[in-house]
Amino acid sequence: MHTFTLIFLTVLAASIATRLWLSQRQASHIMAHRDRVPEAFAEKIPLADHQKAADYSTTKIRFGRISLAWESAWLLIWTLGGGLALIDAQWQTLELSPLWTGIAVILSVMIIMSLLEIPFSLYSTFVIEERFGFNKTTLRIWFSDMLKSAMLMAIIGIPLIAVILWLMNQAGEFWWLYAWGVWTGFTLFMIWAYPAFIAPLFNKFSALEDESLKARIDALLQRCGFKSKGVFVVDGSRRSAHGNAYFTGFGSNKRIVFYDTLLESLDENEVEAVLAHELGHFKRNHIKKSMLLSILMTLAGFALLAWLMKSPWFYSAMGVENMTTYNALLLFMFVLPVFTYFISPLFSALSRKHEFEADDFAKEQADYRALVSALVNMYRENASTLTPDPIHSMFYDSHPPASIRINHLEAN
Repeated sequence: MHTFTLIFLTVLAASIATRLWLSQRQASHIMAHRDRVPEAFAEKIPLADHQKAADYSTTKIRFGRISLAWESAWLLIWTLGGGLALIDAQWQTLELSPLWTGIAVILSVMIIMSLLEIPFSLYSTFVIEERFGFNKTTLRIWFSDMLKSAMLMAIIGIPLIAVILWLMNQAGEFWWLYAWGVWTGFTLFMIWAYPAFIAPLFNKFSALEDESLKARIDALLQRCGFKSKGVFVVDGSRRSAHGNAYFTGFGSNKRIVFYDTLLESLDENEVEAVLAHELGHFKRNHIKKSMLLSILMTLAGFALLAWLMKSPWFYSAMGVENMTTYNALLLFMFVLPVFTYFISPLFSALSRKHEFEADDFAKEQADYRALVSALVNMYRENASTLTPDPIHSMFYDSHPPASIRINHLEAN
């Protein structure tokens, strides 16, 4: 067995074992606290809602284990099992140009992977979400979304794949720098274009009509020196009962978006406090920092790919003999997440730090008690567990646990 094959299998086994161990800890910790609402929330969240959150969380955990097994099996099939090599061999028989063969192989793999995910997506939406009262979508909307996504992939994705492969084949030793530049430009363009041109294909966005709430929001935006294209309400209730609020876009295309489900569950003070938190991410430059980190990591990724692409052992160790740019790209996409899994707690920690900083900003601009109340409502409405396992939370959670976050807000 090739040394890198052994390393890959060892790291994969370690990551699977870690995921299962963490999921078991999370499920056990949640169920151990299922029959009692944490004291800090005892007067705010009924026991029935707390138990619903526990059951919802553990159901998703069990389903996640099945998904993990399925994804891990297919990772091995694509690589060491010869799946990618088989797809490549089939397209090679047509004797297309290297560029078109590469595009065809990559699209074939992506289509097959998408098809393999359909049963899991359907079960998650129409069984789990339905069981707990969150699903509002229909099969017609679900399939419409899938077709729209496929069309966008064809319109946007195929040209991007073609450009990257052409650079890998034709741009010489430093192709990875040019490819990184193209990818960075594409990413920035998509962030700018998404709110105005892509998101409306899936949801209806309307201007906030509540004049009283709009006046409070405008005053908050003015105090914070934030300019945007406006405050919009999205019809999230067509698909789910979950609520949220977010910023999208950048530059002249920044938008503030509230789910209609969220506005229905919060009063004006709470909406203002939630928006102040979101503005905190902007004012503390979290968005810029995250974008910069992503851009730098992408640069490192392209540099690593450029080195691996010239290494025969990388192909043979992963079950592929044909040394082509597209095989290198696909193998890299398959293998990299296995090795980066164990650094994910670092990014989770950074995200939680940003959440604390945004909460601190919100305390300066709005009533922190309203933010606490809003968070409690959101935990209840979204059936978010109030009792996560500390180690699981440290590894995965982008937001601090409910009790820690609220204690932070209430501290002087």
